[in-house]
Amino acid sequence: MSITSALQTGVSGLQANSKAVGGISENIANANTVGYKRGFAHMITTTASGSHNTGVLSVVASESLQISKAGGLISTESDTDLAVSGNGFFIVSENPNDPNQANYLLTRAGSFLPDENGDLMNAAGFYLAGFPYDSDGQVIAVDRSSFASMETVNVSKVKLSASATTTADAVGNLPSQSTGLATPGAPFITSSEYFTSLGGIERISFDWQPTSTDNQWTVSLTDNDGNGLGSFDLTFSDSGATSGAPSAYSNVTNAATAPSSFAMDTTTGVATVVLNNGATPQQIEISFGEIGSFDGITQFSGDFSQTFDRDGSNLGELIRTEFDSAGTMFGVFDNGMRRALYEVPVGVVENPNGLGERQGNAYQLTGESGSFQALTATGGRVGVINSRALEASNVDIAQEMTDLIRVQRAFSTNASVITTVDEMMDETTRLKR
Repeated sequence: MSITSALQTGVSGLQANSKAVGGISENIANANTVGYKRGFAHMITTTASGSHNTGVLSVVASESLQISKAGGLISTESDTDLAVSGNGFFIVSENPNDPNQANYLLTRAGSFLPDENGDLMNAAGFYLAGFPYDSDGQVIAVDRSSFASMETVNVSKVKLSASATTTADAVGNLPSQSTGLATPGAPFITSSEYFTSLGGIERISFDWQPTSTDNQWTVSLTDNDGNGLGSFDLTFSDSGATSGAPSAYSNVTNAATAPSSFAMDTTTGVATVVLNNGATPQQIEISFGEIGSFDGITQFSGDFSQTFDRDGSNLGELIRTEFDSAGTMFGVFDNGMRRALYEVPVGVVENPNGLGERQGNAYQLTGESGSFQALTATGGRVGVINSRALEASNVDIAQEMTDLIRVQRAFSTNASVITTVDEMMDETTRLKR
């Protein structure tokens, strides 16, 4: 190597270590940036070798990102602060419901808040993408190998439409000591609300009359206007393994005026009530419990108790959201209902460190990152999602300061090489004198 070549090698060392210092300074500056992934410089030997490998050896700094290394989790108080624990990324777009798949990116920065339209957006201005649930609580058929099926997660444009009641379950206990008396006591009266097709609230009343026959009751039903619907006798077992459970349904009577009606399946204990409350009468199936089972009405000595579990709802406004570890966003409504709204998938690639860096602490797919999939957060290969948490930067300040000292020394030494070469060249020019 000639003196001139040594000078060029020293210059390459200055340039490479200057680039390394720049990366370290970026890491230190972003030590508190949510989801930031540290960068570092690899020193690579280069040469302009001829046929006999006699070229000048130099050095260049090749920058890389430590994307696959996770940072620690930080607890927060916001329900829409999210963090991936394990592998994978949140999928975000540059614009709400962006039709251009090239504008979809991956990030670990989950500090999401609703914008003026209710779209969840992180601090860098990227919008959280997910798969919507349909009205039946299912994720529709989606393509998990692309961004085409995704929508921006929105927390304000959601209303729960009214849903008519179709089923109800009667659960409770009838006091056995009230039956078999020569003069039975007064009936126990309860009622259950139900929802009409328009979300209105009406009630069905139940009259539980003990009879003079041991362990037998007459149950009568009345509609919202006080009109009789029907009645039946309910007999309970008084011995054996099924003691206290229904043993027979009998004497079923329809007292309703058409188009209202009352019927009962005496083998299943399910009554079918048709209510004349609209152009199309509403039908509700009410279960009192199967024969020999304890999942409905029972009869034991003690107090009377009665509850009803029914479906349906009135119009609901969203009051808050909740996330589970699988990334399902649930909406909690002011009518007491809770419904799945979106699945926030976890984006995974074969080689996270091959992703391309983008402004805003986000990454884009590249040929080196490998194939992409948007998967349900289940753990293992795919991380789980933590609500009310953020991922901290994976920068270790102690490591960065140590690297800074090391690179500074290397820079100073390369500068000394240049100074030495300069002095040698100066001596060389003096040889003629």
